[in-house]
Amino acid sequence: MNDIACELVADRVALLELRRPPHNFVDEKTLTELADALVAYDDDDQVSCIVLAAQGRHFCAGVDLRGIDAAGIRRFYRQALRIFSGRKPVVAAVHGAAVGGGLGLAMAADFRVAAPDARLTANFARLGFHQGFGLSVTLPRTVGQQHALELLYTGRSVSGKEAVELGLCDRLADDPREAALDFAADIAASAPLSLPAIRATMRRDMVAEVSAALDIEANAQAALLGTADFAEGIAASVEKRKPHFTSS
Repeated sequence: MNDIACELVADRVALLELRRPPHNFVDEKTLTELADALVAYDDDDQVSCIVLAAQGRHFCAGVDLRGIDAAGIRRFYRQALRIFSGRKPVVAAVHGAAVGGGLGLAMAADFRVAAPDARLTANFARLGFHQGFGLSVTLPRTVGQQHALELLYTGRSVSGKEAVELGLCDRLADDPREAALDFAADIAASAPLSLPAIRATMRRDMVAEVSAALDIEANAQAALLGTADFAEGIAASVEKRKPHFTSS
């Protein structure tokens, strides 16, 4: 069964849906399927804008780290870069949790529509880990350096309502999928040749920065994979308790 479903749902609007409910954890296979689907729309004249949504309780509760090694991290981020580099605008519909790499995936979109009770968090430090998925670039670009530092250092959760107030998300809606589809329809009403040209210009610097950051993030994450604090962070997360870090 494919982890990604894609369909044309309205005039010039496509829907990409994560289908690993209820949590929609992503791994290299899922991210490759998603990148392949996005790239396939690059030259599709019927599609001007894409909505990224998910089945189940959560948008994406993070990256499946089971058994991952340094080489696996780098392969994963090669697929992440493909998602950032697509030609068509993307609107993410965020419900439930967008955690860690799930937040990174949402931030790869041009816009985010969140449910009021959505939960967005860059929880890497709470896992004894380093941030990834280009968040070193996308967070400060979106919310500013100080807010980005606070979110990364504390790993605290942000509701959909606060996310909009911070600028982390763009719109708030009780039904973020429907609102994202309406948003995408507004975008898709613009000239189809103009949209990818504008996106390429406006995201050029960001994509270059993300490309460099992904290498740095992969190295930092690889260095922490074997540490006691990372093992404790993962165990505490699974056991839903406060971690007890020991390293200095």
